[in-house]
Amino acid sequence: MYLIDTSVLIDFFKGKETKQSRKLEKIIQNQIPFGISIFTYQELLQGAKDEKEYETLKRYLSTQKIYYPTHETFDAAAYLFFSCRKQGITIRSTIDTLIATTTIENSLILLCSDRDFEYMCKVVDLEIE
Repeated sequence: MYLIDTSVLIDFFKGKETKQSRKLEKIIQNQIPFGISIFTYQELLQGAKDEKEYETLKRYLSTQKIYYPTHETFDAAAYLFFSCRKQGITIRSTIDTLIATTTIENSLILLCSDRDFEYMCKVVDLEIE
């Protein structure tokens, strides 16, 4: 099962051809289960260009499996950020550490295009595509 990151969904919705958007298309065509984090849900909605797009996105997202963080998720994400920093790795977004931790906690594969996730793979057992 996959967790789809925000940037992949944005590219997919815009019809932008990337390795990850093509993979998402195959996931959908083959009916492979996937979901999104609640953070991706928020990021997509806040990026809507107008009220109509906001409502369309909200309707679509309400049909998706959404993963929610727990208190332990926040602890683990903070420790991931700390561990990366200790190894000289700068993670640009704390939200990305929460998405990575959610992926790990739920034994998912993260479909992403953000290089911060590649850096996190050096510190934790995060499976990305």
